[in-house]
Amino acid sequence: MFNLFFSFSRRIQRRWLYPLISLSVVIGLLIGSAGLAKAISWFDLIQQGAQIIQLSDVSEEEEVELGKQINQQMVGKEFRLYRNPSVNRYVERVGERVAAESDRPNLPYQFQIVDNNSVNAFATAGGFVYVTTELLRTADNEAELASVLGHEIGHITNRHLIKQMRSTAIAGGLATAAGLNRNRAVAIGVDLALRRPNSRKDEYEADTTGLEMLGQAGYDREAMVSFMEKLLKKGGSTPAVLSTHPATQSRIARLREAIDSQAADEGDGLDSAAYRARIRPLLR
Repeated sequence: MFNLFFSFSRRIQRRWLYPLISLSVVIGLLIGSAGLAKAISWFDLIQQGAQIIQLSDVSEEEEVELGKQINQQMVGKEFRLYRNPSVNRYVERVGERVAAESDRPNLPYQFQIVDNNSVNAFATAGGFVYVTTELLRTADNEAELASVLGHEIGHITNRHLIKQMRSTAIAGGLATAAGLNRNRAVAIGVDLALRRPNSRKDEYEADTTGLEMLGQAGYDREAMVSFMEKLLKKGGSTPAVLSTHPATQSRIARLREAIDSQAADEGDGLDSAAYRARIRPLLR
């Protein structure tokens, strides 16, 4: 049987060999489970094999599709979006201006507003960024909004969610030699995006990446510091956008070190009146 398979494999193109082997591994794993082989058809086995995603080597197209599926699971189920067209277009414009300066400017970025009274922002995979209505009200100007979007874009450009999903799947014993079932991957992505803080390393990296994009987009980089400091001074419970490791004071200190004092207060986006006019429907 080995000789027959070897002979066959030499006749087919090399690019078809690895998908066939991966599918064989998936089928073998499924059939090897007691009782499961009796209850599942060959069509279902093949379909499940096609839904396996290898998080250690996910392509950009797969990442975008994964982000879309995570978004579908969250919108309407986990939260409600704020639909005012003018405010949404404004946030999209600011986000696109920052994203254009990223290392992955060709991703189909989507910037969405979550109708929620907590100060929060988060990102998933493939270009999906979310900010809450309360965060928009809390920011004093466009540069501060851009700093938050830059931080979240930093998480995306560095593929932090994908890496966290892989670590979570391995730690939970959910990944196989072939990869991870796509539906399970989506569920993990939703949970990570909404409920679990980023690591110290990821937060520092997103801050650094976001700060660089902020300056390249022409915004005042001090806005990232001023927004964090404003939230810390508000008192009460820590806003969700800051309730991650490392401590916010440490993040602020690092940002200040990264900002050239001679270039401080340079850049635009500091007009508070213009910003308030842009988000006026939220202030009524």
